[in-house]
Amino acid sequence: TGLNTLILIALLIFYFSGNGSIVYVDSARLINNYAGMQDARKAYQQKAASWKANIDTLTAEVQEQMMVYEKSSGKMTAKERELSQELIRTKQAQLRQYQQAMNAQAQQEDAKMTGEVVTQINAYLKKYGEDKGYTIIMAATEYGNLAYADERLDITEEVLKGLNDQYTGR
Repeated sequence: TGLNTLILIALLIFYFSGNGSIVYVDSARLINNYAGMQDARKAYQQKAASWKANIDTLTAEVQEQMMVYEKSSGKMTAKERELSQELIRTKQAQLRQYQQAMNAQAQQEDAKMTGEVVTQINAYLKKYGEDKGYTIIMAATEYGNLAYADERLDITEEVLKGLNDQYTGR
């Protein structure tokens, strides 16, 4: 906290000495309203729907095998019941493994998607800051990295418009 206080004091001295300008963006609003993030989320949701459909199909197959077993187990020999039970256990294990693999893949895809979008936003903010002559562009997050800032310093909408225009080629 002591180091953060020193950094904040240095930034304020720098700002008020007239050597630069400090502005901020609302990170959550910027990310959530960026067309690139919205498109990435749609693509991710399509993949997730496909994974869920595969899991649902495999689950239905296991349930069907269990129902068939329940209906016909009375007519089976002990060996046939044992083989059927083993087949069902194997299918259940495969389903669990597939679910775990899909969950891991979903987490990786989400992290990759978010990372790519954040990289795009950061590259745009760097160029935007250089073009506008800003010394610092701070980010206000949902965790409140800015305790207070004059709303006149909030450039989120301006950045968001430029970012979206660049993304959509307008």
